[in-house]
Amino acid sequence: MAKTRIYSDYCVEAIVLLGKQIKLARKQRKWTEYNLAERANISRATLQKMEKGDLSCAIGLVFEVANLVGIKLFESDHMPLRKQIDDVDHRIAVLPKYVRKNSRVLDDDF
Repeated sequence: MAKTRIYSDYCVEAIVLLGKQIKLARKQRKWTEYNLAERANISRATLQKMEKGDLSCAIGLVFEVANLVGIKLFESDHMPLRKQIDDVDHRIAVLPKYVRKNSRVLDDDF
């Protein structure tokens, strides 16, 4: 039996927003659902799911469709993605390699 996944309200609202932004950008470009689906090499039904905010769509497909219609997900004008990736890599490198659960219980009851 498949386990039902529960998503936070924030996650659901974010994907619904992204779906609506994709739909808006597609319509502003005067592309039909079929045109965009063909460009992304996906079915029209999959595109419709994305535009409705269906959480079952693969994230890579959603990002590719967003890119095709010109939505910039992480890139800002002052910092391109490659620079952001390098920055995050640097920040990860200075952190400890392993994360351990703190097994000591602090006695802070004075």
